[in-house]
Amino acid sequence: MQVDLKDKVVCVTGAARRVGRAIALAFAAEGAHVVIHHSASDIEAEATAKEARSMGVVAFVIKADQSKPDEVAHMFESIRDHYGRLDVLVNSAANFKRTNLLDISYEEWQEVMGVNLTGPFLCTQHAARLMIEGGIGGAIINIGDVAGQQPWKTRPHHSISKAGVMMLTKVSALSLGEHNIRVNCVVPGPVMPPVGSSPELWQSLAEKSPIKRNGDPDDVARACVFLATNDFVTGAILAVDGGEGVNSGR
Repeated sequence: MQVDLKDKVVCVTGAARRVGRAIALAFAAEGAHVVIHHSASDIEAEATAKEARSMGVVAFVIKADQSKPDEVAHMFESIRDHYGRLDVLVNSAANFKRTNLLDISYEEWQEVMGVNLTGPFLCTQHAARLMIEGGIGGAIINIGDVAGQQPWKTRPHHSISKAGVMMLTKVSALSLGEHNIRVNCVVPGPVMPPVGSSPELWQSLAEKSPIKRNGDPDDVARACVFLATNDFVTGAILAVDGGEGVNSGR
């Protein structure tokens, strides 16, 4: 059965910019009220919220370090106070550092794992409790990465954390299904040029794709809307990568 998103409440972490922003605006376009979570840029978050509000929905901005349990708890208490419910959580916030394995400090390891894996775990717990409290279930969507399936030598902690997000998805789907909470994971391929990359590198990625193009944040956003509206899909790992994962000739 198709789930109508109009007047649903959707929390998107890391929604101030890039992919998270596109996801939040895609849900707003469907008539959902959105929680714009961010951890750094008030200006960008407010700009995202302003655009969402122009679509006729309520957009609520909240700042929190999702690696810290007390800040996550406060965030979901604020959602309860502001909306009284939560229907969809999208765990989109991520830390994307480039460091070789032997050069990663303990502090950097903790930082990346805190945002990429501990954060989604904490948010999943709090969101699920709020959904159970509401009595109608909901949907949780994690944003993975092809790096969680194909190890990246220069971003090992990112790869490891994203592999963990995929297993978090499956375990959560198994654990929360009895509460009518569906949990799925979108695994993007190239949808935005990596920070500092050259146009030539970005074009070379497109040429290696079976469909000969890179994606964009809206491709990921549409996949999230699909997973939020289909009430029979749970535990899925959905590749949105232009076929990168099946290209054995690379």
